[in-house]
Amino acid sequence: MAKILVIDDERSIRNTLRDILEYEKFKVSEAENGLIGVDLIRNNKYDVILCDIKMPEMDGLEVLEKAIILTETPVIMISGHGTIETAVEAIKKGAFDYIAKPIDLNRLLITIRNALDKSNLISETKKLKRQVSQTYDMIGESDALENIKDLIERVAPTNARVLITGENGTGKELVARWLHEKSNRAHAPFIEVNCAAIPSELIESQLFGHEKGSFTSAIKQRKGDFEQANGGTLFLDEIGDMSLSAQAKVLRALQENKITRVGGEKEISVDVRIIAATNKNLKEEIEKERFREDLYHRLSVILIQVPPLRERKEDIPLLVNHFMNQFCEKNGKPQMEIEEDAILALQEMPWTGNIRELHNVTERLAILCDHTITKEDVLKYAQPLIG
Repeated sequence: MAKILVIDDERSIRNTLRDILEYEKFKVSEAENGLIGVDLIRNNKYDVILCDIKMPEMDGLEVLEKAIILTETPVIMISGHGTIETAVEAIKKGAFDYIAKPIDLNRLLITIRNALDKSNLISETKKLKRQVSQTYDMIGESDALENIKDLIERVAPTNARVLITGENGTGKELVARWLHEKSNRAHAPFIEVNCAAIPSELIESQLFGHEKGSFTSAIKQRKGDFEQANGGTLFLDEIGDMSLSAQAKVLRALQENKITRVGGEKEISVDVRIIAATNKNLKEEIEKERFREDLYHRLSVILIQVPPLRERKEDIPLLVNHFMNQFCEKNGKPQMEIEEDAILALQEMPWTGNIRELHNVTERLAILCDHTITKEDVLKYAQPLIG
């Protein structure tokens, strides 16, 4: 049941609004002046606030200013002495809407429904942000991970290019996202390109965009990832798999901060921070003439080596608990316990797939086991299921 706070110094108005709103199945609280209203807002959570403008001691616009600081709840202003200027001022100060007295019942209820939609959207957005934050948490207390966290804190606020190396599944994308989230570009796009997943003949169009008619399937103009990431961060994952021709164009873009779309002639200025990652030894790739040495030096201003899970086994208990709790919360399952012997058994595994493999095994255990996970469960289910 949605909760609505009515702030108005006229008892008759409060009573009328209460009758209307309770008939519509809302739960209603009242405040006879702005001071009481602000105190209620400070100590309670409401879904919508209705506030009169002309009140003694503290007028409605002052209540609105304080409410905006205290809560994200939509505030609908009501006044019998309103003018267009008052309405405009209320909206500018952050009011959700403005309703003049005498109150039109249909208008009031429609406005409240719209305000509730906004409240629900705010709550859902917060929930999604929490889920995203949990998804990209850096879990662990090992010296290796603490060193990476410290490096991220120092490097993120700069525009320095970063090259992240490490085996598959170690969390290179996670490091890239944290570099972006802790940078001055966090408000701007984070665009990820998996260079290994895009055919070599399409990688240039993907990165730099193309003009209409530049090739057979180019039926309209397309902005590339460099343009889409303008002002933000472009993450070139598995850059060791990029073709030499695309490498040459990326190098030029880094040197000049300009790109040209495939089939185009116009140079387009871009402001992009580049973070690259690879599971390959790029120095060996350079010796085999499969990677440009000049591009390597452009990318590797800062080098971050992400260690494999076998080198940070002390983090496994924290990772398992994190993945287990995440899975149970997402799927509405009761929280599960895992015995100490089961954790030890997990720590003894080789983890060739690193954190990605540990995540999958933890989810498998959460699905197939009962309330408590034992060592026998780990030995039984940690390997791929056969038959």
